[in-house]
Amino acid sequence: MSHYNEQFLKQSPLAVLNVLRDLHKDQVPLRVAWASGQFISRILAVTPEALIIDFGSQDQENLSAQRAENFLIDAETKGAKVEFTLPKLEAIDYLSLPAFTAPVPPSLWFVQRREFFRISAPLHPVYLCTARLPDNSEFRFRLCDLSLGGMGALLEGKLSAALQVGMQIPQLELDMGDWGKFHFDAQLIAITERKVVDSKNETISTPRLSFRFLNVNPAAERTLQRIIFALEREARERASKVL
Repeated sequence: MSHYNEQFLKQSPLAVLNVLRDLHKDQVPLRVAWASGQFISRILAVTPEALIIDFGSQDQENLSAQRAENFLIDAETKGAKVEFTLPKLEAIDYLSLPAFTAPVPPSLWFVQRREFFRISAPLHPVYLCTARLPDNSEFRFRLCDLSLGGMGALLEGKLSAALQVGMQIPQLELDMGDWGKFHFDAQLIAITERKVVDSKNETISTPRLSFRFLNVNPAAERTLQRIIFALEREARERASKVL
């Protein structure tokens, strides 16, 4: 997390609690990561003394987390990115269900920055994405919009029943043409429809997928930032020609 500017670091106990309480109130998904694994969780409760988060969906991940140290927790909410670290997680029973607890972190990063600006992808050239489902089948989709935190995409063909909100997709490939190819672990956070009216006044519906990136390293982040700025500049130039 050291690549963030210090202006984004919150160290006041009240400020840290307020951010965590907002994550709890809005039930924002958390990525809990350590050296050998990760899982998706949510905050179950937060007090000035303790943070309680849900178990992951896989028993193996939960057992591994109990033996691990030095956790990185991150989430995205309201256009900002939240990150903090926890040294250990302790397994407990919370409301008769398994959960993890840890002391409230003394500080956290609350990053509101222009890099999270979401830019629409141009119609030409078309930027394609490829991913594999748990059954090892491949599906393709077209980039619709892009930010450092994630992307929107339009599905080619029919919506597969195997696509479920909340699922994680490892090594999703984003082909940005001359910019190169990028590979991210991603989480599918929403499935909606984009509806447009064609020249025959008929409504065409296309499945729209919203993804959250889970592992953008600093080098890929800087490249994505340059792409976003370049796409924004091209969009402004096209708009000025129309005017």
